[in-house]
Amino acid sequence: MTAQVLVVEDTPANMKLATMLLVKAGYRVLQADNAGDGMALARRHLPELILMDIQLPGMDGLAATRELKSAEATRHIRIVALTAFAMKGDEEKMIAAGCDGYIAKPIQYKNFLAEVERILASPPRRTEPHP
Repeated sequence: MTAQVLVVEDTPANMKLATMLLVKAGYRVLQADNAGDGMALARRHLPELILMDIQLPGMDGLAATRELKSAEATRHIRIVALTAFAMKGDEEKMIAAGCDGYIAKPIQYKNFLAEVERILASPPRRTEPHP
């Protein structure tokens, strides 16, 4: 069975690129352009992986990640931050919020697909529910 990946990204060009790369690699792709819609799709479809933009309108991607990782039904879903934030200390913030990894933008397609494959092949991180 082909893995299903949810891409939560508000920039159309980034969404188009990520989706095209994933589809060409054989993944089934769901799309959302904001955190609320992304969380609803995650709850409904339980994808194997979520690529979560951090800077989203309304609720940001880290808040959405914390919410998904605190819920029993979605805690197991691997979430990778998809972000232009690649400063020292940012990766630690993303991991602390519950992300299983991160991919820096702009996307470099070979690294992007290699990281998606690596995350999908690894067991989900054990996360404790947030109070």
